[in-house]
Amino acid sequence: MENSTFFAGIDIGSNAIRLLIATPFRNETAIEVKKSLLIRIPVRLGEDVFTEGKIGEKKIGQLIEALTGFKHIMLAYNVVNFRAFATSAMREAANNRRVVRKIHEESGIEVEIIEGEREADLICSAGATVTANVRGEINYMYVDVGGGSTEITIFHDNRKVASRSFQLGAVRILSQGENQQLLNELVNWISEIVKLYKPDAIVGTGGNINKIHKIINKKKDAPIFRTEIHALYEKLKQMSLTDRIEKMQLNPSRADVIVPAMQLFLHIMQVANIQAVFVPKVGLADGIVQQLFLEKSTY
Repeated sequence: MENSTFFAGIDIGSNAIRLLIATPFRNETAIEVKKSLLIRIPVRLGEDVFTEGKIGEKKIGQLIEALTGFKHIMLAYNVVNFRAFATSAMREAANNRRVVRKIHEESGIEVEIIEGEREADLICSAGATVTANVRGEINYMYVDVGGGSTEITIFHDNRKVASRSFQLGAVRILSQGENQQLLNELVNWISEIVKLYKPDAIVGTGGNINKIHKIINKKKDAPIFRTEIHALYEKLKQMSLTDRIEKMQLNPSRADVIVPAMQLFLHIMQVANIQAVFVPKVGLADGIVQQLFLEKSTY
């Protein structure tokens, strides 16, 4: 542990907050991240924001307690640098400035609220090692289904050619129901993109697709197929929340959101006529760590 250089990324999402402590290094084709610690705490900010428009005092308290704990853990690991980024729920919270200020006052952590496109870019950069296996052979689209938003990025001939963030996410759907207007926008945008760039596969990120990959029991680099996701969706949809927790051994904070997340993935796959999803099991925190490493490397 003493010989490692640790960086950390904090992802303050709509369904949970995550701390990743890791050591990045360069291989022949990309930057890889050797993970030492990943902590996920189910502070569901979107539960407040998508119904009340702001983050309630109880959630603020939970968030500060969690981030204070993260600060102590980072000190114990002797982390050389870290960043904390907040996404969809914090972006939309009417009291987000007060929350960010209070977090800094009580935990010492500065939180930066980032837009969907920057979030998508960081996630894409984190998955570069996995997608290096398919680059040059197929065109593909990154799809990150989060709690409050879905980011889609299109790669064609190794280049990012289009990106869009939609206010469609698993926690948001649970809180507000499906937004038909936004679904129509997503359908129309994907339909046009498919005509232009003809993506062959999806690279899926986010906690839900990671869990789906695990439940289906796929090998690390093996894709999951639309038929497999649909079969699991039909199975889980018929189960009660209690059965999903007890029989499928899902965490309570995952058991309710996994079904609307699968709905979104299936919808996107159908519109794009894509059959396979590769799952690199990376996220925003991985992208933060890589960015910090790149910045240090340029000193």
